[in-house]
Amino acid sequence: MAADPSPAIGEVLRQLAQAVGRYEDDASFADGHDRWSLYRVAMDSPAALPLLFEAVSLEPDGPLASGVVGDVLERVPRDERERWIRALPPVVRDFSARRTRDLEVLESLKQGAVSAEAVDDLIDGWSDWLQLRAVRVTTDQDVLRVVSHKGRTKRTRRAAMDALRQR
Repeated sequence: MAADPSPAIGEVLRQLAQAVGRYEDDASFADGHDRWSLYRVAMDSPAALPLLFEAVSLEPDGPLASGVVGDVLERVPRDERERWIRALPPVVRDFSARRTRDLEVLESLKQGAVSAEAVDDLIDGWSDWLQLRAVRVTTDQDVLRVVSHKGRTKRTRRAAMDALRQR
């Protein structure tokens, strides 16, 4: 069970809530679910990202902070991702570091910079999340064929087959 937020994060959370148009009493900041809700709203507000970064760096609940960073990584430029990961306690950085690598692969797939042969060699090491997302971003028929045959889950293989039929 995580500790209650410190006074330092309490002030940042108040500022963050105001920045996204939410005016909550301090008691709501004691609950991780309420902080998560605030963080989710802030993720969708580019102007609130600096305050969100500060809040995450002070967040006493490591897994909560990790979940926020995992989602934020998709919203920030590639060169800012490492900074967000470093804001996390070392014990919870692994998920976000893996997500960053997954996002880099997705960006390469979207640009057509990964061959079907490379996908065939690498797909077994990809997360289920990456395999499914790869289907959504690639237009390369050969890559989709590889995923349709070697995707780890039935859902992923079916999504690749559907994408092949539609393209």
